[in-house]
Amino acid sequence: MPIRQFFDLHGEAAFRDQEEAVIDELSHGLDEPLILATGGGVLLRPINGERLHQRTTVIYLRSTPEELFRRLRHDTHRPLLQVADPLAKLRELFEQRHALYEKAAHYCVDTGRPSVATLVNMIMMQLDMAGLTPSS
Repeated sequence: MPIRQFFDLHGEAAFRDQEEAVIDELSHGLDEPLILATGGGVLLRPINGERLHQRTTVIYLRSTPEELFRRLRHDTHRPLLQVADPLAKLRELFEQRHALYEKAAHYCVDTGRPSVATLVNMIMMQLDMAGLTPSS
């Protein structure tokens, strides 16, 4: 079901419970490479940050609240942004979460406005320099 509907029916706490269970399951005993794109609030539960940092390689795609607002201003699916002033909400969320993201991350990549291909190349260079990519 869509996240917004889940929030409406069950609340954020129930969503975070499900999220924690999925993070634990997906990050435990990985046999194959996996890219896991988490939601922005995943690190609100410290155990998620600990598990992700210990069991995976975390890349924080850092962006300013203003840049996020530019990208998300027409999004109607993110329940926490369905408020009168989404930019103010993004600034508040950034203040709450930024330090958590930095603590959990092994690498930070500033997103700014480059293309997706450029971002992927930046990430791959970070992983390659760390010896985390398969040798060809």
